[in-house]
Amino acid sequence: MELKRQRDALRQYERYLPVLQLKKQQLQMEILRMSALLEEKKSSERRRTAEALSWAGLLADKTVDIRPWVKPVKVFKSSRNVAGTDLPAFERLEFAQADYDLFIAPIWVDAAIEALKVITALREEIRMIESAVAVLRQELRIATQRVNLFEKIKIPEAEEAIRVIKIYMGDQMANAVGRSKIAKRKIEAEESAEVNA
Repeated sequence: MELKRQRDALRQYERYLPVLQLKKQQLQMEILRMSALLEEKKSSERRRTAEALSWAGLLADKTVDIRPWVKPVKVFKSSRNVAGTDLPAFERLEFAQADYDLFIAPIWVDAAIEALKVITALREEIRMIESAVAVLRQELRIATQRVNLFEKIKIPEAEEAIRVIKIYMGDQMANAVGRSKIAKRKIEAEESAEVNA
């Protein structure tokens, strides 16, 4: 019974291991892809921020306070599944409608609001990508632990248990054959003693 149980366990481990290895590989590829996307978004955010710094001094003008119009009202996000792991995905931000007097406000206000909205959206997207990468790294750590568990512990343990059981069964069979030969010789000796008597 133990031999059958160990063989079944070994088959199960060997069937499950390729699935875990594939998951590990997919997670690694997705981490690389997301890391490249993160760098691209960070670069874009730095570039946009540097461009905004050239006119940021204009924001000191107290004629119009644009802060309420560049603060997100709602974040739209979705989730996507990668190798059985749900990841947050940025969609867009919703901002309050800019409501100011076009005749009183300086001419740069529209451009400033749009530029700051883009920077805010980029920052939120970067935050979500970083969150997704953290989730992927955690899942990769778990998948790697499981792959190592199966490769280095469970499969070798099952193979060793099967080997030991086979040796034990072989010894038992050899002993049984030896006992049966001894019993046969005793029976033959008793029969020959009866025939001679």
